[in-house]
Amino acid sequence: MTADLSDHTELHEHHRFSVDPGQRPLRIDKFLFHKLEGTSRSRIQAAAHAGNILVNGVEVKPNYRVKPEDVISIILPHPPREYELVPENIPLDIIHEDDDVIVINKKAGMVVHPGVGNYTGTLVHALMYHLRDNPLFRSGKERPGLVHRIDKNTSGLLVVAKNEPALNKLASQFFNKTSGRTYVALVWGDLETGEGTIEGHIGRNPKDRKQMAVFPGGEQGKPAVTHYRVLERLGYVNLVECRLETGRTHQIRVHFQYISHPVFNDPDYGGDRILRGTTFTRYRQFVQNCFQLLPGQALHARTLEFTHPSTGEEVKFEAGIPENFSGLLQKWRSYLQGRSDK
Repeated sequence: MTADLSDHTELHEHHRFSVDPGQRPLRIDKFLFHKLEGTSRSRIQAAAHAGNILVNGVEVKPNYRVKPEDVISIILPHPPREYELVPENIPLDIIHEDDDVIVINKKAGMVVHPGVGNYTGTLVHALMYHLRDNPLFRSGKERPGLVHRIDKNTSGLLVVAKNEPALNKLASQFFNKTSGRTYVALVWGDLETGEGTIEGHIGRNPKDRKQMAVFPGGEQGKPAVTHYRVLERLGYVNLVECRLETGRTHQIRVHFQYISHPVFNDPDYGGDRILRGTTFTRYRQFVQNCFQLLPGQALHARTLEFTHPSTGEEVKFEAGIPENFSGLLQKWRSYLQGRSDK
């Protein structure tokens, strides 16, 4: 069983147990304590309280009594371990840190977690060094503390849990969509309305499994909703703020491609070509110079809101637009001003 989790992340089944027909009634935390070697009962209870333990597909609490032939699943916000990890001393831009969470402003170009072609230099490697005395980050797990991620060439905010109770509570918030995030993006073209909503199921592109696609009829993929408003009109491009109602892989990028306004300099969804403007050589060179400012798509995760797992307080963090993104905007402002003066 795999349940969807917001912002490109899914809940993955790590363990499944079929209860024997002759099993006597027993609290599920006790049952799993005997089944899971090296796992404490308090850790099992924390997972249950966060909704990560299912019986016959339904969330249960620690005092649930297992019955003969029950099917028990344990789901977590990271897949089963795939890679050995070695801590790496990589600088981090830490926005906030306490005993339970750490909020990072990730630079564009950094991969969040290891995978095919990215076995070193990821955010996880950096966190394992920064939190090398933390048991969660010495556990050998592939994605310790992660409850969501952002794409390699997208900059901005991520929250990472520093212990199991915080991990479970944050994972529950992202899964239930009670956390909040806004992004800013520079997109090609002049949007007709100042604000709007893009809807359309998102799933794997059948022609290229590395990319996503919109299926407007809902025949494939999962529901996806992106709300946007225009922050600044810059001639052939618009700066927009996006709020995700759902969190599908590449959601903003593929949704704006779907409405023919790809994110500027997005190599996967057509934004790295000149899609609006004149045919003049001078303009073409201007856009090429703009492309050179960013490693990829002009997309930044600017704000992040969630309920603190220990205090219960609603917290909000903000990361300003990176310098190279700001430089890109200024170039377009200057270009627009130059056109207005003619």
